[in-house]
Amino acid sequence: MQINRTQLFRASCLSLLVTSLSFGIRAGILGDLGVKFNLDKEQLGQITATAFYGFPIAVVIGGFIVDAIGMKRLLVMAFIFHLAGIVLTVFASGFWTLYISTLLIGLANGTVEAACNPLVASLYTENKVTKLTHFHLWFPGGIVIGTLVVLLFKELGLSWQVQVGVMLIPTIIYGYLFSKLDFPVTERVASGVSTAGMYKALLNPLFIFMFICMFGTAITELFTGQWIEVLLKNVTQNALLLLTLGNGVVFLGRAFAKPVLKAVTPQTLLLISAILAALGLYMLGHLDGTAVFGGAIVFGMGVCFFWPTMLGFVNTNMPATGALGLNLMGGAGMFAVSIYTIFMGGFYDRIQKEAGSDTTLAGKSVLNATLVIPLVLIVAFAGLVLYMKGKSKKDAAAVQL
Repeated sequence: MQINRTQLFRASCLSLLVTSLSFGIRAGILGDLGVKFNLDKEQLGQITATAFYGFPIAVVIGGFIVDAIGMKRLLVMAFIFHLAGIVLTVFASGFWTLYISTLLIGLANGTVEAACNPLVASLYTENKVTKLTHFHLWFPGGIVIGTLVVLLFKELGLSWQVQVGVMLIPTIIYGYLFSKLDFPVTERVASGVSTAGMYKALLNPLFIFMFICMFGTAITELFTGQWIEVLLKNVTQNALLLLTLGNGVVFLGRAFAKPVLKAVTPQTLLLISAILAALGLYMLGHLDGTAVFGGAIVFGMGVCFFWPTMLGFVNTNMPATGALGLNLMGGAGMFAVSIYTIFMGGFYDRIQKEAGSDTTLAGKSVLNATLVIPLVLIVAFAGLVLYMKGKSKKDAAAVQL
């Protein structure tokens, strides 16, 4: 069996590109869907949330079965889900068809991560955090491409169905590429860690701590990104460009992951990220006009390394948690976002009702409420930095003995 890790990595990036295109394009057409099908913000929140809870369902189930069935079979399933979800979205006729099609895309996105995160970790055991970050740069990359596609197609007068249909092209390409390639076994299987050993590793207090922190990092990054146009459309004429700009910053940051991770440890990077994310959210919630673009840049710098560093930290420091550990982390993040999105859709509608026609107040209220999350993360990651510093001193003393 010939393992071509470069081609496998490229195909993985393409499958993640489809995942992120779905986020970018949906964020861009959310307002149009509301008008077309007469949906309020709570209904739009419910539709958006299906992608976020479809993801954890798929990623957690995938985490439990990936060692047994292999990563290739999981990616075939992801391809089928993506195909069905995109086609059903194009032919959507109202709330329920949008709900089901978005759920299918969420399941596809989760299945991609369930297979590709352990695949990248297995292919690049010597520099997991860097390669996982390079892999995950295609998430913001796809959002940038997706939002630009929406802006261009709206300018050309093309329908939202055509915008969604564009995703079929990379979907068919990644499905074809994966069908032709051989896959390795997961790193846990290759290293001989037993299933019992994996479950025991998941009970490590450090893993549980990171699992809980993943709720906050995912909500800060993904909820804000998905809803940015709705929340700030009355603050600036180019709200969708905020999403494009923020994710452009994330894309560039992840591209330069190697020198960044040489300069600071992953735990220090998480602390710096939480501080910048909190500052960026504060700016987005308090500035107006073109000044909010400064907030988008700072916010993009903040959330840039959250997702891949969380995964890389767990897999590097607790490798026995294996593919399941990676996928439970991803599932935790997306599940938290789905619950938060539903809650905040209702919160937005209530604030707007109280404020009359002032949608600016409603959007900023949601951002200011969300600001609490990165503030809590600053405290949590400061504790993590101190813990890891103490642990490395203890390990160094044990080696000397």
